Amino acid sequence: MPNFVAIDFETADNGADSACAVALVVVKGGKVQGTISRLIRPPRRRVMFTHIHGITWDDVEGEPDFAGVWPDLVDALKGADFLAAHNAPFDRRVLDGCCTAHGLPMPQKQFLCTVQLAREVWNIRPTKLPDVCGFLGLQLNHHDALSDSQACADIVLAAVKQGYDLKRRVRV
Repeated sequence: MPNFVAIDFETADNGADSACAVALVVVKGGKVQGTISRLIRPPRRRVMFTHIHGITWDDVEGEPDFAGVWPDLVDALKGADFLAAHNAPFDRRVLDGCCTAHGLPMPQKQFLCTVQLAREVWNIRPTKLPDVCGFLGLQLNHHDALSDSQACADIVLAAVKQGYDLKRRVRV
């Protein structure tokens, strides 16, 4: 069983650098070994997506920016064979946007997209996170970064339990 980290971002606006929350679920040997959930002060005061995730400027104005949470994230990624995310292109774009904006190196990890995984393993459609969680009987508080990343980790683990070969699906 490969070691991996499930990651989820919530964003304040349409900018790739606008993370306002991040959560990681670290999986080693098929078991969750730890979690990180942090609010992040985005680069702009306007939080356009409060209606989706409930995070306001008042919640994040006193929090560190992305560079301030970066050391915790880098430590959690050590030893991971890949990152898993539901709709991985979105989370990869946010990670890249935040790293670029703060002059930080983008982690050289491949991503596994659990949207694609759910389609391939269970032929689920639609494959929004609540749909996949409902199919698998997983708990979810959607758009809470920790809940979303935990669900993502559980999707990967459920696929492996069914005998899915993750090495076929991990992509750069």
